[in-house]
Amino acid sequence: MADRLVPVLVAVGGFFGATSRYAVGLLVAGSAGTLAVNVAGSFVLAAVIGVVRSSRLRLFLATGLLSSFTTYSTFAVETATRAPLPAFANVGATYALGFAAAFAGLEVGRRYA
Repeated sequence: MADRLVPVLVAVGGFFGATSRYAVGLLVAGSAGTLAVNVAGSFVLAAVIGVVRSSRLRLFLATGLLSSFTTYSTFAVETATRAPLPAFANVGATYALGFAAAFAGLEVGRRYA
Protein backbone atom coordinates (compact mmCIF):
# COMPACT_ATOMS: atom_id res chain seq x y z
CA MET A 1 0.00 0.00 0.00
CA ALA A 2 1.28 3.46 -0.87
CA ASP A 3 2.12 5.92 1.84
CA ARG A 4 -0.88 8.28 1.78
CA LEU A 5 1.04 10.94 3.66
CA VAL A 6 3.56 11.46 0.83
CA PRO A 7 1.44 13.84 -1.30
CA VAL A 8 0.66 15.90 1.80
CA LEU A 9 4.34 16.12 2.75
CA VAL A 10 5.31 17.19 -0.76
CA ALA A 11 2.47 19.74 -0.93
CA VAL A 12 3.26 21.28 2.46
CA GLY A 13 6.96 21.38 1.60
CA GLY A 14 6.08 22.95 -1.74
CA PHE A 15 4.03 25.64 -0.02
CA PHE A 16 6.90 26.61 2.27
CA GLY A 17 9.45 26.44 -0.55
CA ALA A 18 7.38 28.59 -2.91
CA THR A 19 6.57 31.21 -0.29
CA SER A 20 10.23 31.31 0.76
CA ARG A 21 11.25 31.77 -2.88
CA TYR A 22 8.76 34.62 -3.18
CA ALA A 23 10.19 36.27 -0.05
CA VAL A 24 13.74 36.04 -1.37
CA GLY A 25 12.52 37.60 -4.63
CA LEU A 26 11.18 40.57 -2.66
CA LEU A 27 14.52 41.03 -0.90
CA VAL A 28 16.82 40.30 -3.86
CA ALA A 29 15.22 41.16 -7.19
CA GLY A 30 15.96 39.72 -10.60
CA SER A 31 18.62 37.25 -11.55
CA ALA A 32 20.59 37.88 -8.35
CA GLY A 33 17.65 36.47 -6.38
CA THR A 34 17.37 33.51 -8.73
CA LEU A 35 21.09 32.84 -8.36
CA ALA A 36 20.82 33.11 -4.57
CA VAL A 37 18.00 30.58 -4.26
CA ASN A 38 19.55 28.14 -6.71
CA VAL A 39 22.95 28.20 -4.97
CA ALA A 40 21.40 27.96 -1.49
CA GLY A 41 19.09 25.19 -2.67
CA SER A 42 22.04 23.24 -4.14
CA PHE A 43 23.87 23.44 -0.83
CA VAL A 44 20.89 22.46 1.33
CA LEU A 45 19.79 19.64 -0.98
CA ALA A 46 23.26 18.12 -0.94
CA ALA A 47 23.42 18.39 2.86
CA VAL A 48 19.94 16.84 3.19
CA ILE A 49 21.02 13.89 1.08
CA GLY A 50 23.93 13.29 3.43
CA VAL A 51 22.15 13.81 6.72
CA VAL A 52 18.47 12.92 6.44
CA ARG A 53 17.64 9.21 6.55
CA SER A 54 13.86 9.40 6.85
CA SER A 55 12.23 8.95 3.46
CA ARG A 56 9.27 11.08 4.54
CA LEU A 57 11.49 13.93 5.69
CA ARG A 58 13.52 13.70 2.47
CA LEU A 59 10.31 13.94 0.43
CA PHE A 60 9.18 16.95 2.44
CA LEU A 61 12.54 18.73 2.19
CA ALA A 62 13.93 17.69 -1.19
CA THR A 63 10.89 17.05 -3.35
CA GLY A 64 8.57 19.57 -1.69
CA LEU A 65 10.43 22.48 -0.12
CA LEU A 66 13.66 22.66 -2.11
CA SER A 67 12.19 21.90 -5.51
CA SER A 68 9.76 24.78 -4.99
CA PHE A 69 12.44 27.06 -3.56
CA THR A 70 14.90 26.64 -6.42
CA THR A 71 13.89 27.66 -9.90
CA TYR A 72 15.38 26.41 -13.13
CA SER A 73 12.61 27.85 -15.30
CA THR A 74 13.18 31.39 -14.06
CA PHE A 75 16.93 30.95 -14.56
CA ALA A 76 16.33 29.77 -18.13
CA VAL A 77 14.00 32.65 -19.03
CA GLU A 78 16.22 35.29 -17.40
CA THR A 79 19.21 33.89 -19.29
CA ALA A 80 17.42 33.58 -22.64
CA THR A 81 16.25 37.20 -22.54
CA ARG A 82 19.76 38.62 -22.05
CA ALA A 83 22.40 39.65 -24.52
CA PRO A 84 24.91 36.85 -25.22
CA LEU A 85 27.74 37.97 -22.91
CA PRO A 86 25.58 38.53 -19.81
CA ALA A 87 23.71 35.29 -20.61
CA PHE A 88 26.93 33.28 -20.68
CA ALA A 89 28.07 34.97 -17.47
CA ASN A 90 24.77 34.05 -15.80
CA VAL A 91 25.07 30.42 -16.89
CA GLY A 92 28.70 30.24 -15.78
CA ALA A 93 28.00 31.80 -12.39
CA THR A 94 24.95 29.65 -11.78
CA TYR A 95 26.69 26.38 -12.60
CA ALA A 96 30.03 27.21 -10.93
CA LEU A 97 28.45 28.43 -7.72
CA GLY A 98 25.75 25.74 -7.78
CA PHE A 99 28.29 22.91 -8.07
CA ALA A 100 30.55 24.50 -5.45
CA ALA A 101 27.57 24.78 -3.10
CA ALA A 102 26.56 21.18 -3.79
CA PHE A 103 30.06 19.90 -3.07
CA ALA A 104 30.15 21.94 0.14
CA GLY A 105 26.73 20.62 1.12
CA LEU A 106 27.84 17.03 0.50
CA GLU A 107 30.86 17.62 2.73
CA VAL A 108 28.65 19.04 5.47
CA GLY A 109 26.33 16.08 5.05
CA ARG A 110 29.22 13.62 5.42
CA ARG A 111 30.46 15.32 8.55
CA TYR A 112 27.10 15.37 10.28
CA ALA A 113 25.73 12.06 9.06
